[in-house]
Amino acid sequence: MTKRTIQRLIFYAVIVVYVITILYPIFLMVITSLKPTKEIFQNPFGLPGALYVQNYTELVTRSNYGRYFLNSVIVVVVSLALIVMLSSPAAFVFAGYQFRGTNLLYLFFIAGLIIPIRLGTISLLKMFVALGLNDHLAALILINVAVGIPLGVFILTDFIKMIPQELYNSARIDGCSEPNIFLRIVLPLLKPAIAALAIVSFIPIWNDFWFPLILIKSDAMKTIPLATALLFGQYQTNFGLVFAALSMASLPIVAFYLLFSKFFTKGLLQGAIKG
Repeated sequence: MTKRTIQRLIFYAVIVVYVITILYPIFLMVITSLKPTKEIFQNPFGLPGALYVQNYTELVTRSNYGRYFLNSVIVVVVSLALIVMLSSPAAFVFAGYQFRGTNLLYLFFIAGLIIPIRLGTISLLKMFVALGLNDHLAALILINVAVGIPLGVFILTDFIKMIPQELYNSARIDGCSEPNIFLRIVLPLLKPAIAALAIVSFIPIWNDFWFPLILIKSDAMKTIPLATALLFGQYQTNFGLVFAALSMASLPIVAFYLLFSKFFTKGLLQGAIKG
């Protein structure tokens, strides 16, 4: 057996172990959601004796899970759309133009990646109460956009800098205005970067628990993470119902990644080539 063959076997072994460590918790979560609470404690790691779908039917019929799911989808979709719409023009300006204070303004955006927004929780709560946005999904959307724009500017600026300046100059010679250069030339080339930004931003927005806990009070405005936490009772918890909720909450994340994984991989490869 050659040295190269041994190295390849070790590489594949590491990959297999890594995949198992990722897939096994997901598999365990799904099979646990198909058990009653009693069987979960009696046989926590084994397969269910029979498919106990009552957890899912109870989750859909008795709880307000459909409303919570819709709230989370609204927050995620609107937040991602606003993050892309606001950060991409800003990144275009930072990457293609130099004016007085450019670096200082860019550092101001990058500071949003360093300073945790949770430090301003009390001030944000007071602000939203004064604006009448407390206990409303708009408050969550505004916070997510404020957190996502610095990351969007950081990611998209580097990708725009990789676009040859000759494309801009040719467009200007043909009489294309600067907004049209952005819309017709830059934006179509940013699809891999936008996909990467969307995937990176999707998970923390979808899983956010802190700000819904602080800002949301009414049952009709709760998101999935907040509603799932309420399934844990003080004296008794239906763990089958909890794992069913977690399994259903994981589906959008998997579907979103599979939908944008092609562009995400392309974006990572372009970033690696640049490096």
